[in-house]
Amino acid sequence: MEYRIHRRTKDRISVIGLGTSYIAATEETEALRALTYAYEHGINYADLATADAKTFVYYGKAFASVRKDMHYQVHFGANYENGTYGWSTDPEVIKRSVDAQMNALRTDYIDYGFIHCLDEKKDWQAYQESGALSYLLDLKKQGVVRHIGLSSHTPSLAQSVLDTGMVDQMMFSINPGYDYSRGDYANGSTKERMTLYRRCEAEGVGISVMKPFSGGQLLGDQTSPFGRALTTYQCIQYALDKPGVLTVLPGIRNVEDVKELLGFFDASLEERDYSVLGTFTPKEAEGSCVYCNHCQPCPEGLNVGLINKYYDLAMAGDSMAADHYEKLEKKASDCISCGHCDRRCPFHVVQTSRMKQIAAYFRKDKS
Repeated sequence: MEYRIHRRTKDRISVIGLGTSYIAATEETEALRALTYAYEHGINYADLATADAKTFVYYGKAFASVRKDMHYQVHFGANYENGTYGWSTDPEVIKRSVDAQMNALRTDYIDYGFIHCLDEKKDWQAYQESGALSYLLDLKKQGVVRHIGLSSHTPSLAQSVLDTGMVDQMMFSINPGYDYSRGDYANGSTKERMTLYRRCEAEGVGISVMKPFSGGQLLGDQTSPFGRALTTYQCIQYALDKPGVLTVLPGIRNVEDVKELLGFFDASLEERDYSVLGTFTPKEAEGSCVYCNHCQPCPEGLNVGLINKYYDLAMAGDSMAADHYEKLEKKASDCISCGHCDRRCPFHVVQTSRMKQIAAYFRKDKS
């Protein structure tokens, strides 16, 4: 397992976590086997916006004895009073639902308490005016909720909530389809979505990724919006390469699903390589580095993707980006303009020009 450290909360989070969209449909014995196997192999982060309340019982039984090692994100607004998923901004409904979830989970605290599923301004307004937000913040003051999170599919709405400064963790739908304006939740332009990811990185807000496979659509030739299937590992790597991302949360049903996800760590670079996207992404995505490192290896040893990433983050206001850049053994100024990266870039970025631009920026920043 690989882990990333949350810059604000200092939590050590597994880069692959657990989504809960399917587990409730699994018989209990098999579900507990899958969850136990996941924990034993290093998975320590789980989303709990599930389809059915049985999920909380499963998690309580599987993880009660190791609760301190797990990180839960619980959604304040996901209502399970009737046993299956519902949505509410009524604070009394939310209180009853969260109390029941915590009881089933056998826990007395919540790592990340999420403002749940806000996609429109009216949703955010209702969440505030109803008292739902006040209830969540009260639990934060009491220490029952340790950190505040936000679940959304809409960049502009997410930006508005981030403006409050209260959010430490954001759950957002990241996959090539949505990022390139294809799919039911493809809200916001490619630029708007990347701007949001960079802001999260710059401000230390962690991102947990939902819908990494676009509800499975990306995994089949017939259902992929590109007319060509991507693999599980390509989608996971794509999400992990985005700024701010700490963990990707695919849904699981059984031990076999967990084993498939864990196979990501044994997969070759070629199996994870998603540069094929460059052959069928829209024109607005061309000319922008997505940090895929398909241009590697650089003859001069530059990590072209990382240099681009630190530059983009510095431009987004990340105060630590320049320091990270300065610690690189090879910098943009070491580029010899051989054109190797230009020829290999699937997104048609002229990296030789980009390196000159980046070198000039960081020279100016130091002066």
